[in-house]
This record gives sequence, C-alpha cells and structure tokens, in this order.
Amino acid sequence: MPEPSESVLVRFRLGDLDAFESLFREHQHTVYGWILRIVRDPAAAEDLTVETFWRIHRAHARFEPARTFEPWARRIAARAALDWLRSRRTESELATPNFDHDVANLPSNSAPDPGIAAEIRFKAAQAFARLPPNLRVAAVLSVIEEQPHKEVAAALGISIGAVKLRVFRAIRLLRKDLLQQGITP
Repeated sequence: MPEPSESVLVRFRLGDLDAFESLFREHQHTVYGWILRIVRDPAAAEDLTVETFWRIHRAHARFEPARTFEPWARRIAARAALDWLRSRRTESELATPNFDHDVANLPSNSAPDPGIAAEIRFKAAQAFARLPPNLRVAAVLSVIEEQPHKEVAAALGISIGAVKLRVFRAIRLLRKDLLQQGITP
C-alpha cells in the first residue's frame, strides 16, 4: 500500500480531522487484516479496528511525519489485539478456537485425505489458540504473516532478540501440544 503524502501526515499530526479520515479510509482494510490474523474473530477484528483508529487519533500528536505511517499503525493495532487476547483468555475460547482463516491455508505436506487434513488443521488451530497471547501475536506476525523480525519488533515495541525468543518459544509449545494430540510436526 502506498504511503500517504507527507502533507497528509503533517496535517494528521497537527490534529486535522480530514487528514485523519483520509488515513482511516486508506488503511482501514489493511489494519482489519492485521488484527483478524491475530484474533481470528471477524466481529472482534471490526471492533478492534475502530479501537485502533481511536487510539491512532488520540496519539496524533506523538506521530512523527518523517516516519512511515504503517509501522506505527501496525504497532498500535498489534497492541490493541494483544490487549483483547489477554482479556479473552477463557476456557470456552480454548475449547472452540475460531482459526479457520490462515491456519486452514497453511500448506500441507501430505495427507491426501481431506478429512485427515481438516483434523490436523483443526488441532493446529487449537494448539495455536492455547499459546499465551504475547507468544501468539509474535508467532502470527512472524510465522503466518512472514514479517521480518525487525518489523515484528517495531509492531510489538520489543527488541529483535525478544521477537526471536517469543517465536522460538511459541514454536516449541506448538510442537509439544501437537505431539500430545498425536500429530508429529
């Protein structure tokens, strides 16, 4: 997606509502997609997209127009999604994850039987849903979205080393969970 013009970003920083509306129209679908891949709930992703833009609007004075808008917006969106995940950690959510989007589209190496492949995707989705929120967000951004560690670090406000550690831990926990479910990763 092309970066907004510098004049729009400067006007946004100064609190211009038309500039904010322009940024909202231009980036709302992208932000929604980022959030959906993290929370796996379309209704929650819609609400969190609005929440993200509300946070963006409130933080307009802290935005630096010399920098790019998307990484800044991604960081705010990731934090909103992480806050939501932390508040939603319930047993019912763990029992019935809503992970049919990206996990269903992961490549399968074998399993010509669609029923077996669907069961493996479902069990993988369950394992992913059981990850602690901070590991889950890092894994979604790094493994599923295939974002470079530098961008994940910027989005989460942590160091690159912390991203690598979180992704490593997430993959280790996923493998352990899948092995307990009878799936060899």
